[in-house]
Amino acid sequence: MEKRTCLFICLIFAVCSLQAQKGEWTSLFTGRDLSGWKQLGGKAKYHVENNRIIGTTVFGTPNSFIVTEKEYSDFILELEVKLPDSSTNSGIQFRSHYDAAGNDGKGKVFGYQFELDGTSRGWTGGIYDESRRGWLYPIDLNSKAKKAFRQGEFNHVRIEGIGKTIKTWINNVPASFLIDETDASGFIALQVHRIANTTEAGKKVEWKNIRIKTTNLKPSRFPANIYVVGTSNNKLTDEERKNGWEMLFDGKTSNGWRGAKWKGFPDKGWKIEDGAITALSSKGKESANGGDIVTTDLYSAFDLSFDFKISTGGNSGVKYFVTLSEITSGSAIGLEYQILDNENHPDAKEGIGGNRTLSSLYDLIAAKVDDEFSHFPGKWNTGRIVVYPDNHVEHYLNGVKVLEYDRGSQHYHGLVAKSKYHNWKDFGEAKEGRILLQDHGDEASYRNIKIRRLR
Repeated sequence: MEKRTCLFICLIFAVCSLQAQKGEWTSLFTGRDLSGWKQLGGKAKYHVENNRIIGTTVFGTPNSFIVTEKEYSDFILELEVKLPDSSTNSGIQFRSHYDAAGNDGKGKVFGYQFELDGTSRGWTGGIYDESRRGWLYPIDLNSKAKKAFRQGEFNHVRIEGIGKTIKTWINNVPASFLIDETDASGFIALQVHRIANTTEAGKKVEWKNIRIKTTNLKPSRFPANIYVVGTSNNKLTDEERKNGWEMLFDGKTSNGWRGAKWKGFPDKGWKIEDGAITALSSKGKESANGGDIVTTDLYSAFDLSFDFKISTGGNSGVKYFVTLSEITSGSAIGLEYQILDNENHPDAKEGIGGNRTLSSLYDLIAAKVDDEFSHFPGKWNTGRIVVYPDNHVEHYLNGVKVLEYDRGSQHYHGLVAKSKYHNWKDFGEAKEGRILLQDHGDEASYRNIKIRRLR
């Protein structure tokens, strides 16, 4: 009898626990009407039909949103969404806000957005900062997520906002990983994007099964190889450290760096201040001041990320596979991620087909850069170089892949043969080398320099 009583009590406890767990989720949509929501921004049409919220595009109006009347801080949000075709763009706002005076008094919604991209670009799941900073996490940073969105079907969306960590999924595929402290709370909103012409009017975006969890939150782990965008300077997250990332610059000292032409760190020409390491101007005289600096360690396959800021008319570069075995009067030899003010430095017009412009593989391959993703001189940009163990190499600028090539391939050899490097035997093909920050005689600053060895 006592055993039956105990078993009965345990069963009741288990049922109650299960019900409590289910109860942690709260529906944000009744399925019948738009109770708990209000419209802001543009005049697109929203209505409820078949347990779905349907947003319809309207020509001649800015981005439109229906937003929750309640604000949320830490949360896990799940819902399903369907786009009408491959030309439609939409989004899901979270921790967002409203400026009634924005857009010339028409009102402006701003804040984090989960991108919904029906185009071939495939950036669904990326994080955009609506009406403020622009792209924070383009999905070029995680190309495996590009194929997760299913056109013409309902897609499952998951967004985690826990503390300053934001993670997204599309159809259970990990998409974006952002660390940012700009907004700790705000409303959730469903966007109908403005349209450019009347032929786009009448298209419908559909949402359903919208639910949120705000208690007993446990962050989900992401695969180790997914790149993390962090807006805190010279710091790694716990997950980055666990996944093998290390800082190459601590923001305070020259530890881990030395001069390219001598063993110590230069005693002039460079300064460390306000969390950045800066090559000082010598009026364009290459390596005539402090000279280039290089890492004390050697690297072969790696994922390297760095923030940089170039002065007006400035020139610099980040080089890799630098062996220091070549004898040069100027900068050390190596594959170079070009850093340049394209508008004001003459080198942008030299070379072949733009292969000396910003983020290009200097004198070899021109970067394909959209102006939207290139910040002006005096502004911080983020560069990234990935060298895979099979010698495939990629360059990124502000989260967007701008070029790729295969080191040591026949095509690569052909490019070298037509370049300024044609006299250097086996140029850029060393098994390992140092990372270099170039002193090209113009002021250039670097911070958030981090690397992960790939195997």
